[in-house]
Amino acid sequence: MTSTSAESVATPVISPVLAEVVRSGFVEGRHRGSLVLLAADGSVELSMGDVTAPVFPRSANKPMQAAAVLRAGLDLAGERLALAAASHSGEVFHRDLVQKMLAEYGLTAADLQCPPDLPLDAVEAETYLAAGAVRDRVTMNCSGKHAAMLAVCDLNGWPADSYLDPGHPLQQLILQVVEEAAGERVTAVGTDGCGAPLMAISLTGLARAFRHFVLAPEETAERRVADAMRAHPEYVAGTRRPDTWLMREIPGALSKMGAEAVQAFALPDGRALAFKVDDGGLRALGPVLARALRLAGVEEDVLARVGRAPLLGGAVEVGEIRAAF
Repeated sequence: MTSTSAESVATPVISPVLAEVVRSGFVEGRHRGSLVLLAADGSVELSMGDVTAPVFPRSANKPMQAAAVLRAGLDLAGERLALAAASHSGEVFHRDLVQKMLAEYGLTAADLQCPPDLPLDAVEAETYLAAGAVRDRVTMNCSGKHAAMLAVCDLNGWPADSYLDPGHPLQQLILQVVEEAAGERVTAVGTDGCGAPLMAISLTGLARAFRHFVLAPEETAERRVADAMRAHPEYVAGTRRPDTWLMREIPGALSKMGAEAVQAFALPDGRALAFKVDDGGLRALGPVLARALRLAGVEEDVLARVGRAPLLGGAVEVGEIRAAF
């Protein structure tokens, strides 16, 4: 039998508890994760868990993807640029603008390589299904991004059928933008839920990237994306989404969530944060984000709405999901 020394066995890193699930006064569950908060000068003000290990930012990478599309020459602005950086809710105004963008560039829904889906917003999904509609590529929350990617491929004469290949010129440019904004190398490339390449960076790198976008000089691709998102937050998310509420009600805020409970946020003075809930529990996102923003010195009323996550029992509120730090 071969013995293994204690020194040769890596000790598992146990993430701290970021949120508790409290029902009828009893803590019935916990959400662990990692979080980093940057001060205005870019230094680390608060670090919980391993904030240097690579994570997939999921849709929190979308501002970098949109900036790459601009760098490649596509002339997008306003609502169209916000939609290119969006995880939209699939509301009527989202779907209408995606259709307009496709038509403007001589494209159709069949050209999109994101999968057909229902509206991301639950209320909108019920209305959509009640009207007899079915899963559609335009309705998928990443359709604005995919429309912009296809349009810039046509502009540059790049192949459209392989625009989601990690070796495609557009995806290589996106990787470059991600590394520049994060200030670190991409350590892994995977495939996102929409089929696009997904670049892994650390939570610290993700917070740095959002800080970079809000502090970038005017007319740079990064600043243009940040400005469009902040001017048209309803196109980045939807009418019932925390990212929209935060960018609408906190002056100069840039906010973007990602699947598997990832969140990035920056203020115009350079304060920034990023976190990920280990188990991907989106229900913990709001309470953790609201608490982190308060620690960053934000006190706007919108935080009460963002942080509210009630638990029901028999259609009556009997508890909550609350931040635990």
